[in-house]
Amino acid sequence: QVQLVESGGGLVQAGGSLRLSCAASGRTFSSAAMGWFRQAPGKERGFVAAITWSGGNTVYEDSVKGRFTISRDNAKNTVYLQMNSLKPEDTAVYYCAATFSQSPYLWSREDVFAYWGQGTQVTVSS
Repeated sequence: QVQLVESGGGLVQAGGSLRLSCAASGRTFSSAAMGWFRQAPGKERGFVAAITWSGGNTVYEDSVKGRFTISRDNAKNTVYLQMNSLKPEDTAVYYCAATFSQSPYLWSREDVFAYWGQGTQVTVSS
């Protein structure tokens, strides 16, 4: 079992930065791949980024490549999403998720992730 709690969301101007954190509890966190998804108003939830249990492999959705960075600290049971050069279209509720699948080509699928946080709101003003 893995329990996830996101934090770090807020209101920021376009071009600004935010760092989201996801604190995990559960003995198996260090063996789980972790992902971030987001859901904008009126849209379906979609994949943002994911990282292997070791941190050695990361995957990003095309629109955030070069702007967002996912990382993890297994000693702190925490995964991060550093978001730079934010755009109004990045406005969404951001969710942290965990999976024991270590196949990066599957990570864009929500159903691969068994554990989810409650979400944190990110609002980017123009």
